[in-house]
Amino acid sequence: MAEGVVGEKPKLFDEVTFSVIRSKSLDDQYALQLSKLLVDNGAVECSSFSVDQVTHIISNTSDFPAYNAACDALIPVVKAGWVEACLSKGRLAQMRPWSPDPNLFFAGVQITCTNLPKGDEEAIIAGVIAMGGQYSRQLTKLVTHIVALSTDNEKCEQAIAKRPDMKIVLPHWFDDCLKLGKKIDERPYMLPDAEITRKAPEEPVSIPKSPSVVGASSPKPGPLPTPTNSPSPGRLQVFQGKNVMLAQDLDLGGRLRGTIQDLITAGGGTVTSTVRKADMLVCQYRDGDDYIVASRSRKDVGNLSWLYYLITHNSWTSPFRRLLHYPIARDGLPGFKDTMISVSNYGGEARLYLENLVMAAGGRFTKTMRQENTHLITARQFSEKCTAAKEWNINMVNHLWLEESYSKWEMQALTNPRYTHFPSRTNLGEVVGQTPIERSVLEKHFFPLNKDKKAEEEDRHKSAMQRSHHDASSSSSVETNSLTQHTSLALRRSDPSDPVQRLKEDRKSVSTPSKRIGNAEKENHTPSSIGSRSAKARAAAAIHELAPDMALYEKEMRKKGGMVRPSRVIKSDLVDPNRKRSISVASEEKTSPLGSVDGRDDLTERKRAKIVGKVPVQIRLLVTSYSRWTGQLTTAREDQDKKVLRELGIIVTMDPSNCTHLAAPGIVRTPKFVCALAAGATVLSCKFIDDCLAESEMPEDIGSYALKDSDGERRLGIKLRQVVARGKANKGKLFKDLRIWSTPSLENQSTYRSIIEANGAKLRIFKAKGGSASKTRESEDTDMTRDELASGIDDGAIAYLLSGETEEEKSLWKSFAAKAEDKGRKAKIVSTDWVLDSAMSQEMKWKNEYLVKLR
Repeated sequence: MAEGVVGEKPKLFDEVTFSVIRSKSLDDQYALQLSKLLVDNGAVECSSFSVDQVTHIISNTSDFPAYNAACDALIPVVKAGWVEACLSKGRLAQMRPWSPDPNLFFAGVQITCTNLPKGDEEAIIAGVIAMGGQYSRQLTKLVTHIVALSTDNEKCEQAIAKRPDMKIVLPHWFDDCLKLGKKIDERPYMLPDAEITRKAPEEPVSIPKSPSVVGASSPKPGPLPTPTNSPSPGRLQVFQGKNVMLAQDLDLGGRLRGTIQDLITAGGGTVTSTVRKADMLVCQYRDGDDYIVASRSRKDVGNLSWLYYLITHNSWTSPFRRLLHYPIARDGLPGFKDTMISVSNYGGEARLYLENLVMAAGGRFTKTMRQENTHLITARQFSEKCTAAKEWNINMVNHLWLEESYSKWEMQALTNPRYTHFPSRTNLGEVVGQTPIERSVLEKHFFPLNKDKKAEEEDRHKSAMQRSHHDASSSSSVETNSLTQHTSLALRRSDPSDPVQRLKEDRKSVSTPSKRIGNAEKENHTPSSIGSRSAKARAAAAIHELAPDMALYEKEMRKKGGMVRPSRVIKSDLVDPNRKRSISVASEEKTSPLGSVDGRDDLTERKRAKIVGKVPVQIRLLVTSYSRWTGQLTTAREDQDKKVLRELGIIVTMDPSNCTHLAAPGIVRTPKFVCALAAGATVLSCKFIDDCLAESEMPEDIGSYALKDSDGERRLGIKLRQVVARGKANKGKLFKDLRIWSTPSLENQSTYRSIIEANGAKLRIFKAKGGSASKTRESEDTDMTRDELASGIDDGAIAYLLSGETEEEKSLWKSFAAKAEDKGRKAKIVSTDWVLDSAMSQEMKWKNEYLVKLR
């Protein structure tokens, strides 16, 4: 650190010793300017970069060789903008908003809010700050985003007039970003003409580019590339001073191997055949002595695709940054061999990347989708494949499930809401390829440190923590830096949106008293309290590993009849022996609600409620058109309300077939309302929810809250009390024996499908080909099952076709009628009002107005 003259006023950066990391966004000229600003204001530049000698690293990217070492040593890494922010404020600025950590995806974002509900505003501010962003109460020149519901306010008008480049966004953008854990394009959410408010979710969205997978879409690259960013032809700087080892498992021909060696040596590097002399190891698989030695020594280990990327771009990148730049496992991810996966709504290199990632994980990839498929990975939830996946009950997830399963080397739970979230007007292909490899996971599964090495690593990390603590006690600025870096490190190593993961981390950090386990031959033997640090760590790890099995055993023993017999095994009781179990209130409420479609009885629910310390579930409530929650995707208020209701024994469900009660402001023709009638749900007024929240207790007389809507009954010609009674009697089988088809382009087809299925029938798609129903085919995107396609018009006295009156739909009418006649059936081409009126009254309705006349 710089030493000032006695009596001289200290300079801003007096306690800073820095090094600048060059990159595309921080070139030599910009780096020189930053260095001059820092030195002029009291900082000292470290001439030869070393983590042990610097207090700050200036870098616009986390993709440089010493990044992990800097984080382990708790050295702050900040973007160049931090220097300018410090100078403009006249004091050291917070470093968290200027961190290049990719997990802090709101870094560089500063928001101000206007005319938002208080609860929503507080939730958005908290989320932005947690993910590296900043908040300003006033509209300043540093603000990048205004969060508003409309532009009819002072802040927005001022921004439009003076700063036309200012982004005015709906709060929905932050909600979607936080749900995904990724920053998506804000353009569909930008006011005054937000796309999400003027276009339906099912309307097409263009397939975006996926820059993160360029040059990293396959672990086995194509032809050797030509360097594109070299100062002189054939000269590579990325290998300057590096010893590179090309492993034998690369299976390179003599000519290609010689060409690669020439490129490395011409760039100032050397090729070695000894791993201990190497700085970089290039291999295909995660096994062998060379791989283990290089990995334990923290050398750079990548595959041939990674090497080609270095040659193409002539700049260093971490092999951990992109999943397919790291060597693959020969046997694939445990449990993945049984998967058959298809992809939809991804295009170009992103589609190729996902195909290769599936195969690298050990799964089977299919271009066409069949009933045998186990998963569909899609960037949106609208396509013919998506429709088929819903019909065939195939798991439908976004690419984050595949990437994080591969990164964490464990199949992730499909119930995690991050994997089933699809923003309405966003194609998730824009964020594909942003998930890195986790080094700690690799160490655990592929190159575990030996005992001495592990103890040495623990000592080194503890020493770094002690140095940081000592420095913090002597300097408040260093304390701020250390605290910021601690937070950054924690966020990088854990999933901020996964409450189960947070609970696991908390459990790891808390020592739980337990019975001593002594020698089996010496019952009263007392273990010595004096032992090595590594021995204690191993003992703690062993207990953690055994805990899930012990908990499962005790749970089964508590059940009536002891251990589970085959007839009593249910899906949620089956536990992957390689996966740690944990009980999470958040996961219970959001990802695996009591009363979901799992076939459990009330007794089982009471047992589960007892385990988690909650009131047993008495009501499974479906809510529709509730004004308190309307217009909010997942706001803080809605989440808090659901938690309060859950404490009263009421769980809010999204599944109409599984609800016991429905809450609505009146008789409305929403899909939830109509489907809940088919389930025989008791219909309540929304006042029931209001009173539960206001009194923090469930009313004794629930019947007094029965929905009364005389205007709605008169408008629809029904008596709600009678409809509910008929719904309970029908038991979801109103349409059971009917054969119903739809035209392919029927408006709101998915809505009518859910209503028809809730009432016991299936909605098939009629596609005429040469005057007959479509034949069985395996296409990339299909709307019908093979059985339905082959069967054409099925048995039944009447065949119904739901249709609109577009020219495309009219062209199918005659062929449908002809096909029905050939089968000896009567065709009725009807409007969707027939379905709605029958479902709303829970009795079969008919009038001639339902018929769409043939022309």
